[in-house]
Amino acid sequence: MAPVELVKNIEQSPNLKITSKSHVKPNKKIGKKECQLTTFDLPYLAFYYNQKLLFYKGNDDDDDDFEGMVKKLKHGLSLVLEDFYQLAGKIGQDEEGVFRVEYDDDMVGVEVIEAVADEIEVAELTVAESSTILKELVPYTGILNLEGMHRPLLVVQLTKLKDGLVMGCAFNHAVLDGTSTWHFMSSWAKICCGALSMLSSPFLERAKARNMRVKLDLSSPFVTSNGSDAKPKPNSQLRDKIFTFSELAIDKIKSTVNNNDHPQSNGPKSFSTFQALSSHIWLHISHARNLKPEEYTVFTVFADCRKRVDPPMPETYFGNLIQAIFTITTAKLLFTHTPEFGASLIQKAIGGHNAKAIDERNKRWESEPKVFGFKDAGINSVAVGSSPRFKVYDVDFGWGKPKNVRSGSNNKFDGMIYLYPGKSGGRSIDVELTLESQAMERLEQDKEFLMEA
Repeated sequence: MAPVELVKNIEQSPNLKITSKSHVKPNKKIGKKECQLTTFDLPYLAFYYNQKLLFYKGNDDDDDDFEGMVKKLKHGLSLVLEDFYQLAGKIGQDEEGVFRVEYDDDMVGVEVIEAVADEIEVAELTVAESSTILKELVPYTGILNLEGMHRPLLVVQLTKLKDGLVMGCAFNHAVLDGTSTWHFMSSWAKICCGALSMLSSPFLERAKARNMRVKLDLSSPFVTSNGSDAKPKPNSQLRDKIFTFSELAIDKIKSTVNNNDHPQSNGPKSFSTFQALSSHIWLHISHARNLKPEEYTVFTVFADCRKRVDPPMPETYFGNLIQAIFTITTAKLLFTHTPEFGASLIQKAIGGHNAKAIDERNKRWESEPKVFGFKDAGINSVAVGSSPRFKVYDVDFGWGKPKNVRSGSNNKFDGMIYLYPGKSGGRSIDVELTLESQAMERLEQDKEFLMEA
């Protein structure tokens, strides 16, 4: 089944011209499918579509090259959707109002937008600091996941640059998490490179992880759990920047945090790279914010629960199988203790989030379900999403690895972090950080944070 073309003449900006829209369906008939959203999915209905940007170098000003790339991407998309067909569906509700993912062959499928920004080079967009043009290169800014009842669950914008292509993707976060996102992206890339089948098909049986029928009262869908308005407010005081920590820097941070033994119920246990780096970032952001000794600060990590639930779910589980884990302390305790103090708090919180804790969290939420906003990560928070384990630089569609990968502006707030493997390779890690501008200025001057001292 060929992609359905729906070419439209839509609004333009000085930097970018949108030339067409189309919709891509699975390459074969799937039939009617329904899959109930679980307790792990439903809280994200009041988040925004998850946005990812991948930048690829191509030939200078070659229209044929771009058209060939788009054709290849669309064909590969139609093939990968045979397994990931849920992304070509929509969010619906059954007769009792329980949310689910619905698919049938008459639905429009994944939306593909084609655009041109041929005065801009890839190098201009792969710098550390975010620019305003990035927002134009990825669709669905400010669109809530709940709107997936009326909009595609995946939208892909392919923009031709002077010397390459930008792929901007918007995924409905109520339908999938980061692990599922990059499973889909790597599968799509493999098929575009000629693979006859994917290495691993998505595991679509969400009920195996949690099978509770939960009804949400969404009469006021834009109100978060703390009663604040979840609609995004423009904040010119926030800055978005990538900090790269080399292998050497990572080793120094890990060595410093593991310098002293720390008490554990079962004896000393070394801190992981994630725990060491997280504690390093938490401490230095708290300093950059000029927190008073008595002020509280919260570290939040959206942890993958695939191996934590009972029974464990496969890595290929498709959906959300994450939960937010919170750690809180005062600035005084964070500042006056040795570096392993913050790491030990994070380690204890993550280690304690086992199958029993997950089940108890789910039962509490199911007894009083409510959606929460993307800002509900705690006071003076440092919140970590994504993971350096995601192989984002292996997403090669046949014209080389991406020159850079980053997130769009959705679901970002003061203190939000996305971790990626460093584009320089090895064990380096890129930290994409959103922070209030004055705090960001102070952080940029912090040589200990940058590991320059």
